[in-house]
Parts: sequence; structure tokens; C-alpha cells
Amino acid sequence: MLQTSLTLPAPAKLNLFLHITGRRPDGYHNLQTVFQLLDFGDELTFTPNQSGEITITPAIEGVPLEQNLIYKAANILRSHVNRPELGATIHLTKRLPMGGGIGGGSSDAATTLVGLNYLWQTGVSPAALAQLGRQLGADVPVFVEGKSAWAEGIGEQLIALDLPKYWYVVLTPACHVSTVEIFSHKDLTRDTLAITVAAFFEKGGKNDCQPLVERLFPQVRDAVDWLNKFGPAKLTGTGASVFAAFPSKDAAQKVFANKPKHLNGFVAQGVNESPLHQRLPEQCITGV
Repeated sequence: MLQTSLTLPAPAKLNLFLHITGRRPDGYHNLQTVFQLLDFGDELTFTPNQSGEITITPAIEGVPLEQNLIYKAANILRSHVNRPELGATIHLTKRLPMGGGIGGGSSDAATTLVGLNYLWQTGVSPAALAQLGRQLGADVPVFVEGKSAWAEGIGEQLIALDLPKYWYVVLTPACHVSTVEIFSHKDLTRDTLAITVAAFFEKGGKNDCQPLVERLFPQVRDAVDWLNKFGPAKLTGTGASVFAAFPSKDAAQKVFANKPKHLNGFVAQGVNESPLHQRLPEQCITGV
């Protein structure tokens, strides 16, 4: 018997650094990064049914249903288990900006895979869910696996990390940065030397996309310049969101309270285990 409904978080992530170490024959890029999960994000409510229809409310302006990653995730799971009668009504509470580089769409897709796998009682293993997620985007597996992590390959080769639980100010200027545009740009740095996990913990790293994004989007450069007054500011992913780390919630909130009015954003704490996994019953994670 299907459970009536379930509300689950879809947390944001930050790329604490992003090194692009080469371009692959398939057009993707080899990279190194650290995904820091946050205790803030979107929220999805799932009501499963046997109608064979997947509906999402509210509609996202400019995104047809068939292109919505939530719809794609539900459909790919249903197809994987060959259960066309499975359906769901999904309500999205959207808090994360699109095109911000903080994983909103990928996290929504991951929460959909994990949540519907549980509600539909399809019994797909976590490893298989992560593989399905990879078909939807390189960032989806880290949200499915639910741990802050070191990542290589195209971002799907993950090693869980125990990261300091800093508080982050995340600011998003009013511009949409296309990941495809940045990764295909002729001026993108693609030959950064690989580093080790130990080197990251000792010296950190940079975001190879940041100089290009700042040049193409002055709004991002201005946000970085403002946040740099309070701590080292970095771009996350291909942007447009930028962030800085602080030792306490109070310190972060004081900075956020003084942000320029035209910048949207939030304050959140870094976490090593996803809020999604903290909320779910144990059998959702283990596949038991």
C-alpha cells in the first residue's frame, strides 16, 4: 500500500573549489571539486498514486514539464522499474535560484529519485539511484548519496569528507549564468594541475570558472568585491552565486544583514550529512 504523502528537503551545495584539469573526448570536462552540502534548500511534497500521471505544481516559468528535472527524475525511475502505472503529484517549494551554481535543480531531481523510490516501494539500491541520477546531471549523484564529498571525473566519483561546519553567506546577483556557455567558452582555463585531498585541506583551491564569469557578468564581480570586504569570496560552480565562510551563525548574519538590497541570498551552515538523509526513514537510504 502506497504511503499518502511525504515532504522532503532538497538542500543546496557549494563548490568550495573547482579545478578543471582537462577536456574529455565526449565534450565533458575532468574536474576536481569539493561539494559542501548546506542545511538550506528547496522542499518537495510527494503524493504517490497509481494513475500513471506525474504532475508538478507550481509550473516553473519558461521550463516545459518534459524538461523539468523533477519530472525527468520521476520518469526515469518509473521507466527503470518498468512500472508505467506509477504516478505522483509533486509540489515544489522553491527557495534556491535557478542558474546559481548551488545545485537547485540537481538536488530537486535527487530528492525526487530518493523520495519516490521509497513511496513507490520500487526497491532500487542507492548505488543504482546514483547511476540514474548521473543521467540527469553530473551533480545529482552527490545529492543522492547525501554526503559532503571530494569529487573527480565529471563530478560523479565521490569520496565522503568530514568538513568543518562553517556558516556561509550566499549571495546571488540578478543574472543567470549558463553552465553550457561557461564550459564551452574558449577562454575557460582547462589545464589546472590535479591536487590531493591533503593539499586542499592545507591550501584550499580556486574556481577556474570565476575569472571568466566575473568578466562576462559584472554583477557577479561586484558581488564578489562586496563580500570580499568580510572574508575571501568565491564563485560556486559556474555561478552566479558567490559565498564566503564564517566561524559562527552570528558573524554570518551580521554580514548578511548589511548586504546590498539588490542581492538575494541566505545564510546556511555546512553539513556533512544531507538534510534529506537526516529526514528519511533508514530503509530509504539503505534500500532494505
